Amino acid sequence: MLKLVKPSIKYKKQYIEMMQEWELSGEKIIPYSIRIADYNNFETMIEHFEKESNGIDLKPNQVPATTLWAYDDKKDKIVGAVNIRHKLNESLLKNGGHIGDGVRPSERRKGYATEMIRLALEECKKLGINRVLMVCYKDNIGSSKSIQNNGGILENEIPAEDDKIDQRYWIDLNF
Repeated sequence: MLKLVKPSIKYKKQYIEMMQEWELSGEKIIPYSIRIADYNNFETMIEHFEKESNGIDLKPNQVPATTLWAYDDKKDKIVGAVNIRHKLNESLLKNGGHIGDGVRPSERRKGYATEMIRLALEECKKLGINRVLMVCYKDNIGSSKSIQNNGGILENEIPAEDDKIDQRYWIDLNF
């Protein structure tokens, strides 16, 4: 069963395995929050995630955000991560959204992203976020399908970095 868990020393081995796999793949690690956190200093990384969630020591233009790991307890494996931004600033409103999510390379196309987003939306409700913005590259068909599977309605497409196009989806949680 998949669940979102708070970063914890309890999952250190599984998390390091995921990050090493991602690094070996050469792919960009998503969400951004796990890419910038140095897992080689595990305890400091856990503290960083906790502070960020509570809005402590944020950099300019950064918003409070909760990073959670997607843990499959049947496999005893961290299969991905989500980063939930508690509010949107101008940059996140344009290209980032409330939720960033990523599934490790070996676990893609197994339904994890759709379930991770569903669970992240439950966390958004707890935070009082009733209308959630999710953004993905237009050429990321798996991501757009996972968002749509969770009620995402395409608002528009806008220019993104690297000559790509971002698709901006809204999910209404007031139902």
